[in-house]
Amino acid sequence: MAVTLPESVLARYERFSLYNSPYPAHDGGCAIDLYPGTLVDGRTTAAPSPVAGTVRETRTVRAPPKPYAPEHDHLILIDCEGPSPLEGLTARVLHVEPAVAAGDRVERGDSLGRLVRAGFFAPWVDNHLHIGFRGPDQNPYRASGSRPIDLGVPVRPLAWDGTGRVVATGDTYAVLDAPAHPTPGTEFVGVRADDGGVVDGGLPHYDGGGLLGRSGRSRPGAFADDLEADRGTETETVVSLNGDRLGVAEGRTIAWDDVTVTANGEPITGLSLFCARDAEFGAKLICPDRDFERGERVRVRVRPSADV
Repeated sequence: MAVTLPESVLARYERFSLYNSPYPAHDGGCAIDLYPGTLVDGRTTAAPSPVAGTVRETRTVRAPPKPYAPEHDHLILIDCEGPSPLEGLTARVLHVEPAVAAGDRVERGDSLGRLVRAGFFAPWVDNHLHIGFRGPDQNPYRASGSRPIDLGVPVRPLAWDGTGRVVATGDTYAVLDAPAHPTPGTEFVGVRADDGGVVDGGLPHYDGGGLLGRSGRSRPGAFADDLEADRGTETETVVSLNGDRLGVAEGRTIAWDDVTVTANGEPITGLSLFCARDAEFGAKLICPDRDFERGERVRVRVRPSADV
């Protein structure tokens, strides 16, 4: 049974993604990463709780060893309370060094602690809260088998022709000025697939991605309806971007083809695709082995790997 996150939850965050993660807990969109806004010092450290309830437990857990992150993470279990569609569920929160303890009552938006880096995500990923939901009959310590998550907020699909100028760079990424958010702060947007819906995920550097709300309707709750309908069908849909085939979606989950993303004709690691409402939204190129200059004009294509 799916869990719908209402707009009142998602609107507290600048960005979110159901599929843009290498962590298997995201398979099938059964977890969501929530990205708070950036603080004035340029670092995102605050961890506002997405749920109201009582902290059941906090514990330190092992994480995959990475040179940029410690070999541990933190798990916070919160028993969700009403009135809310989440009432009776247990929220599993990762990537937060807890400032709360068992028995503490938290309201939505209260700080859970400090966001931390962890080996569960790649070096180009910004700090975020990872959230999954377990039913009362499920082991709360396990990640696999968590409830699928639906979106109770509309996401506007933005057409993108695959071009843009570099406006920001990091050691492992570059951000383009397109597609530009038409109304920052007022709605969530994402990159539109050719036949509708928003593409979510790491293309192709993670195992798969998602096609969210393919009907593109904008009324509140439309995405929850669309995703429930998608999940109930066995129909396979070819997903493409600017005529370049990305893969095949069964329901809302995309299995990427064997493809390579190119920038100005040269291969890069891939594209980071997500939903956002902040003004800095734009195509994010994952390119740890290649440098781009600010202002550089870039054309992105997705090609069968055998042709690159």
